[in-house]
Amino acid sequence: MSVRVVSLVPSVTETLLAWDVEPVACTRFCEQPTLRHVGGTKDPDVEAIVGLAPDVVVMNDEENRREDADALAAAGLDLHVVHVTTVADVAPELARLAERLGVPFEPWVVPEPSPVERRAFVPIWRRPWMTVNRDTYGASVLAQLGVDTVFADAPDRYPEVTLEDAAASAPDVVLAPSEPYPFRERHVAELSTVAPVVLVDGQDLFWWGARTPAALSRLAAALASTA
Repeated sequence: MSVRVVSLVPSVTETLLAWDVEPVACTRFCEQPTLRHVGGTKDPDVEAIVGLAPDVVVMNDEENRREDADALAAAGLDLHVVHVTTVADVAPELARLAERLGVPFEPWVVPEPSPVERRAFVPIWRRPWMTVNRDTYGASVLAQLGVDTVFADAPDRYPEVTLEDAAASAPDVVLAPSEPYPFRERHVAELSTVAPVVLVDGQDLFWWGARTPAALSRLAAALASTA
């Protein structure tokens, strides 16, 4: 009998489908229109989830709220919480999830990070401009590829900055992801005041899971094209 899973984490939903495990429900941010949606990552419909009587609800300690986890646990549901902040966390956490669900998983070995060769400004939002510091999954992905973020030492994980601040930090490149803010070609001119711009897939940069090995390869290719 298959396990009934509700996934409240987009990266996990994508991974489950790659494992041929179809969740009974997911969030509206999981980009799976054919699956039932039970709210968002920050505002899940607890009553609807309870009504589905899942065997397990998969959550993430950063993307989901503690109060929602407490409400689901209080309703008697079994929670599986994943914790991923670096590329090195991905395979162990997926192995743990696979074991919980009783599905096969062959972990991969993460190579040693490449030596730092470039410094990048990575905008994740506009109005206000926001970026990432070193203590984020996206920065960990870039570190694997030999790229350091110019706001790596900022005290906030997602600091607010200005383009003037970014330009003053003298990055070699601007890596503009397609999410969470949808940076597109129309934003290149504005960002070019900071450094040469490369548009990258935001899911490859910020979603972890089954996509991680191929995402690293795709991002490496995008960076190589501008070297």
